[in-house]
Amino acid sequence: MTEFTGKVALVTGTSGIGLASARRLAQGGAAVLALGIDPQANANLDAVAQIEGLRMQARLTDVSQDDQVEAAVADCVQRFGRLDIIVNAAAVHPYGTVVSTDAATWARCLAVNVGSIYLTAHHGIPQMTAGGAIVNISSVQGHACQQNVAAYVTTKGAIHALTRAPVTGRPHLWR
Repeated sequence: MTEFTGKVALVTGTSGIGLASARRLAQGGAAVLALGIDPQANANLDAVAQIEGLRMQARLTDVSQDDQVEAAVADCVQRFGRLDIIVNAAAVHPYGTVVSTDAATWARCLAVNVGSIYLTAHHGIPQMTAGGAIVNISSVQGHACQQNVAAYVTTKGAIHALTRAPVTGRPHLWR
């Protein structure tokens, strides 16, 4: 598998789908910088990279924070010389209705699940090469939701809308 050879990817999330995405890109030859807030998940990703001989590394980053995402994008370009792919996989999944979910939990869910996509696009697109791609991971929950996950389903619907929005001026980057 060498379809990503010579490419550089920035992935949000270092566990679950983020880890799987980073690993697959690295197995395909990409250099990967994965952004995660959980030190244990970051250490696990780094261990996988070392064991499997992959060119991927975790970076402690709160993807909901503008200054941290800006610094991470700059770090990625400095380390690898370019940016070709962004995979937005980081997410939090709180349980609760609009009545039972407190405002701080609601805001955090929006900031991580949707705000991080805006931030990686805002800081990443100006650094991306021609032919780059952005992949936003969402869920069927954005279309048909189950009970007791009001904040989560709201963010997944917002991701669907943001992915379709030509707000970047380069809609071909959105996948």
